[in-house]
Amino acid sequence: MGILAGLEGFGLGNLENSDIFAEEAEEKAKKKAEAVHQTTEEELVFEKSYKCPVCDKDFHSKTVKMGKAKLLGTDLDLRPKHETIDSLKYDVILCPNCGYAALSRYFQYIAAPQAKLIKANISSKFQNNPPKGDIYTYDEAIERYKLALANAVVKRARSSEKAYICLKMAWVVRGKAENLDANDPQYEALKKACLEEEDELLKNALEGFLAARQSEAFPMCGMDESTVDYLISVMSLRFGQLDVAAKLVSNLIVSPSTNKRMKDKARDLKDMIVEKVKKQGSAK
Repeated sequence: MGILAGLEGFGLGNLENSDIFAEEAEEKAKKKAEAVHQTTEEELVFEKSYKCPVCDKDFHSKTVKMGKAKLLGTDLDLRPKHETIDSLKYDVILCPNCGYAALSRYFQYIAAPQAKLIKANISSKFQNNPPKGDIYTYDEAIERYKLALANAVVKRARSSEKAYICLKMAWVVRGKAENLDANDPQYEALKKACLEEEDELLKNALEGFLAARQSEAFPMCGMDESTVDYLISVMSLRFGQLDVAAKLVSNLIVSPSTNKRMKDKARDLKDMIVEKVKKQGSAK
C-alpha cells in the first residue's frame, strides 16, 4: 500500500499511487539534459532584417544573438574570443541586391555622394555569391570583409574605418588559422598563408590608425584615445617599431584619463617592449 492509501474515501483514489517526488525527479532530469547539451554555432545566430541605405531594398543577414555568446577573454590586441562561436565572422552586413557592405557599426551611415559612388563602382558590377550553409565559414566571412573594405575604399571612407576593417579582418584570419585541421596535408602551408595575410592586414591597420590619429577626432570606431593608442602600441611592437610602442605605452601609464584596466594592460605591454629591446641589444 502506498503512503497515500485511504484517499479513496475522499473520492481521490486516483492519487493513492502517486509518486510524491515525481516533479522533483523530472526537474532534475531536465537540468541534467540541459547540462549535457552543447550549444552549437547555429543556435547562436539568426537572420536579422535590414533595409539597404544604398538601394532601399530589404534583405536578411546573419547576426549573433545579443548576450548569448559567452566571452572567454581577449588576445593581446583586444581580439574578443567567445565560446562556441567566432562572433567576428558576423560583423559585416552585405546587401545581396547591390553589393553594399560595411561593418555593422557603419552600415546605416552613408552620405548620398558615397551611395552614388557605390552604385557606380560596386552595384553596377556586383554578382551575389550567397553563403552555402546556416553559418558563415571563415572563408565566407573573409570574403565579406574584403567586400566591406572595397566599399570603404570606393566611398572614400575615413582612415579609421578602413583601418578598423583591416584589424577585424586580421582577427578573423587568425581565427581561421586556429581552426585549421592539423591532420590536413596542407596544414603548414595554410597556416603560413594565414599568418602572412594577418601580418599584411595588421600593417595596413597600423598605418590607417596612425594616419587617423593625426587627422580625426575621438571616439574613433567607438574607441576612446587610450584604446586606440594601446592597439597602435601592440601592432607597433609586433612589427618592431619599438620607439612608437614605447612612447605611446608610457603616455598611457601616466595619463589620468586612462582607466585602471587599460593601465594594467599597458604595464604588461611595457614589460614586453623592454624584453624585446634587451633581446635586440644582446643580439648585436
